[in-house]
Amino acid sequence: MYTITTNELYNLLIEHDLLKDTAIPSVNKNTVFRYLSYDSRDIQENTLFFCKGMNFKEALLADAVEKGVTHYVSEVSYNVTAEAILVKDIRETMAIVAQAFYRQPQNSLYKIGITGTKGKTTTAYFIKKIFDDAFDAKVALFSSEETTLDGTTFTASKLTTPEALDLYKQMATAVEAGVTHLVMEVSSQAYKTKRVHHLTFETGIFLNISPDHISPIEHATFEEYFTCKQQLLLNSKQMIINHESDHYAELQEICETHAIPYYTFGKAGSDYYIEEMDNPRQFQLTGHPDTLHVDGEYQLAQFGTFNHDNAAAAILTAGLAKISTASIQKSLPTSHVPGRMNLLEKANGAYFFVDYAHNYLSIKAMGDLARDLRPNGRVIIVTGSAGDKAQSRRPDIGRALAECADVAIITSDDPGFEEPEMIAKEILATLDNSAVEIHVELDRSKAVTLAFSMAQSEDTVILAGKGTEQMMKVHGKEIYYEGDFHITQRLIQENLL
Repeated sequence: MYTITTNELYNLLIEHDLLKDTAIPSVNKNTVFRYLSYDSRDIQENTLFFCKGMNFKEALLADAVEKGVTHYVSEVSYNVTAEAILVKDIRETMAIVAQAFYRQPQNSLYKIGITGTKGKTTTAYFIKKIFDDAFDAKVALFSSEETTLDGTTFTASKLTTPEALDLYKQMATAVEAGVTHLVMEVSSQAYKTKRVHHLTFETGIFLNISPDHISPIEHATFEEYFTCKQQLLLNSKQMIINHESDHYAELQEICETHAIPYYTFGKAGSDYYIEEMDNPRQFQLTGHPDTLHVDGEYQLAQFGTFNHDNAAAAILTAGLAKISTASIQKSLPTSHVPGRMNLLEKANGAYFFVDYAHNYLSIKAMGDLARDLRPNGRVIIVTGSAGDKAQSRRPDIGRALAECADVAIITSDDPGFEEPEMIAKEILATLDNSAVEIHVELDRSKAVTLAFSMAQSEDTVILAGKGTEQMMKVHGKEIYYEGDFHITQRLIQENLL
């Protein structure tokens, strides 16, 4: 169904100034490619192969050639029998070629891009539910949790933002399914690795920013991380921005310098003011003036004032799409987010929140919520930090625990190729001299069980980092793990017997 010829490919690369040598070879210029791949394990007949990644190994290309690949796209030439198409930037090339190969599917979709250090997934699900109800479930979703191309069939996601070849293939499939809108999380890595190069969003959302994903394999500095996040503003037709976000002034300046229309939500001074109500799941949104016609009271299924921010972003997005206030008010209370804010209750009344919280902002927000809900009880937090990435999270997690936990149980969370003991030590280093009661139990199942045994009637337990996942990433493999939610659910049932 989708094709591109060698001649079309060369002309496309010349048009975007990506070709290293503008002289088009006279041989094989009309070869027809019917498949795109960057994975030597995924080769079909007439595949155009892309050699991506700083650590790309020639053996992978040799494997692809052995399986029938006759042309490859790369920044360097390799000693193989296939013809090299040499480009200046392989990442930009993948995005440009994928768009053309799949017939510019992005042009047939109303695209909503969401970035921020925390809250992306929750906001994405809020928006999808609102738009589903308004447009009869014809809304695609690309999130860190799940992907749906037809609006109703979900699969687990591999990346927050897919690689460019996968991204446009998924968009094309969505368009074929009759989808009209796409809600997607846009990670900082997506901009650093140019997965979303040359892609413009109809609406962009900037939720918040704090240091995260700082490591040798992600972002070298916070400045680089923030610069990548800012790219969403420069590639959106209009923006919705959290007025309370750190570095808001810089975001505002970008919008005004580049004449990007923007709407803000938050506290005093924002375009739309969030006013808390007695019910912690309700809030009032008031515009100054209400140009989007979304003033009103809103109710959520989730606890937490931070979710009011996520919901406000979703409401303004819906207002821009001309969805009525009444429709939004009806949709939000029935919007559920897998692995986020899942609440279970022990027979004695203790609360257990299972959440993917994995950095300072999200753990601190969860801890503050627990304190507000149960001021007379303890806040017990079970957490760890992932290995092989985002080393900066570890002291930040320790700082969050010092600020909001009464009891901290440090455990494993996808240690990867690192030793869980060393990750735990990096978290614990920030907790020196704190008043927090500290336990280290690297067997996560035992850590959850310990928290369950400790929880008294007024306590709130936060199981942070894994959400509803039932696997643990260890030394390059996914090892079965019963799961925070399922362990707690089982313990509750056993406790009732």
